Amino acid sequence: MRHPRLTLVALAFAAAACASTTQQGASASAPRAARPAPRWADSVLATLSLRDKVAQTVWPWTLGDYRATNDPQWTKIAAYATEQHVGGYIVSVGGPLDIAAKINSLQKLSALPLIIGADLEYGAGMRARGGTFLPNAIDLGGATTMPPEMALGATGDTSLAYEYGRITALEGRAMGVHMDFTPILDVNNNPGNPVISTRSFGEDPRQVARLGVAMIRGLQDHGMLATGKHFPGHGDTETNSHLGMAVVNASRARLDTLELVPFRAAIDAGVSAIMTFHGALPALDSATIPATLSRRIMTGLIRDEMHFRGLLVSDAMDMQGVMGRYGLVEACKRAVEAGVDVLLMPNDIRGCIDAVVAGVAEGRFTEARIDRSVRRILEMKQRMALDRGRLIDLDSVRAVVGDTANAALGRLIAERSITIVKDSLRQLPLGQLPRGTRVLSVNFSLRAELYANAAFDAELRRVFPSTRSQWINSDDQGTNYPRLLMMADSADVVIVASYLGHSSTMSSIGAPRAFADFILDLVHRGKRPVVVAMGNPYLLQQVPEVAAYVVGWMGFPVSQVAAARAITGLAPVSGRLPIRIPPYAPIGAGESRAALAALAVPR
Repeated sequence: MRHPRLTLVALAFAAAACASTTQQGASASAPRAARPAPRWADSVLATLSLRDKVAQTVWPWTLGDYRATNDPQWTKIAAYATEQHVGGYIVSVGGPLDIAAKINSLQKLSALPLIIGADLEYGAGMRARGGTFLPNAIDLGGATTMPPEMALGATGDTSLAYEYGRITALEGRAMGVHMDFTPILDVNNNPGNPVISTRSFGEDPRQVARLGVAMIRGLQDHGMLATGKHFPGHGDTETNSHLGMAVVNASRARLDTLELVPFRAAIDAGVSAIMTFHGALPALDSATIPATLSRRIMTGLIRDEMHFRGLLVSDAMDMQGVMGRYGLVEACKRAVEAGVDVLLMPNDIRGCIDAVVAGVAEGRFTEARIDRSVRRILEMKQRMALDRGRLIDLDSVRAVVGDTANAALGRLIAERSITIVKDSLRQLPLGQLPRGTRVLSVNFSLRAELYANAAFDAELRRVFPSTRSQWINSDDQGTNYPRLLMMADSADVVIVASYLGHSSTMSSIGAPRAFADFILDLVHRGKRPVVVAMGNPYLLQQVPEVAAYVVGWMGFPVSQVAAARAITGLAPVSGRLPIRIPPYAPIGAGESRAALAALAVPR
């Protein structure tokens, strides 16, 4: 079956012509009031068997990598479309052109057009990067990588949040992605949260709502389906839901005034989809089951009480938050019973489809219940103009993805986000010191983070050419800290950059005691270390005696460069904490610094 190829311009025109899409962000999503079902969606629905209907609700995961057509990994992924007739995919890492070509190939194989989703939390560059060629450490380039949401929270600027969404939408759509599983609307009010942290806009629910709505509009005004997550709120947990079931022990009154505030705002703004939380909220369902599997939450709260009419997408169905207690078959049945429309990333695609079909036969839910979800999915496909054309023009990818103007926005957000939480000895900016100052830059990170501190140190050397770099492997229990202390004794300035918590799947974000003691030893030896938190912003709680503490929010190169420019005085500093660091810093803390106009460095 052949399908017309659409250029980006033609795709945009087709989307604009579609009756369910306008230029406005709020109206670009399904409104809260019911509208007549599109004819295409109903006509397709009428042709589907029960099993094919269920298959539309099951979306497998795939890498965006290159694979030959006879490669077992490709044949497995392709069979989901040709044999199981799934309704969409979630695509992960790969080069931009590899992702686009793979999506096109899957679209050609599928009898019905596919919705393609992706986690683009840090811009399209979170997934669409060419990778690093070893052993030469050659960066193969890719899409635009943005700082995390909490960096936007530190700017407090809704216009930047809108632009963040706009650029992510344009780059994502250029590669064939239709749905972004962002923004994160969780309110990160628990410093011990190991999985949300800097992925959230912050701790103030009203600011999370404002920035979240701005990002939703930026995405949806430019042709991307936005997805708020993780409903009804994953911020106040200390359990990683990838590894176990988290529990939010908050009253209904607290939930109404904190966790649910951003989701209500997103629904009012017309968000297209909402992703569920694999954690329990006893105040909403006393059965203490994951929200994804709770009818009281997935139907009673979000549908009946909050009047959400968009697509309910489960968080990954291979996570232990649902799998650990129920197993795949029962979890899939319970999610459908609860009211979930899309079962994302089950680890057995055929088994998940068979389980839901069996659920109808067992009388646990009706075929009409399945029809409601499938109709929503088909309506989303029509809104994306997939009924008119499903392929993207590969020649257009490089004209959009990774555009230099997009990268410039990422740099602007990063620079405006850098936050000086503490500078009690007025050490910053370091550019006040002579060019010959001896700087020791210590980087604490995982071995897998190849670029940790590389961009940071390169920027430091523009101001202090003799900067020495040292790396501490955070997985190594035998680090020779006395040797590092001796090196510090011969330095004029010591900078310690921590990437702890840079990975969102860590089971704990607390620093190892030995590393925290190393920083405190530097303080006690009079070295006045400048601590830069490039991951977990709460590190100050473990090293409160440091005189200079800066938050860079994330360890990507764009934020590394911004942090180095801020502490040297190459750029002004204006970030403000969107969280508390109890008991040392309140929301809104942050010291401003002007750039050093007289600082001259070679380009």
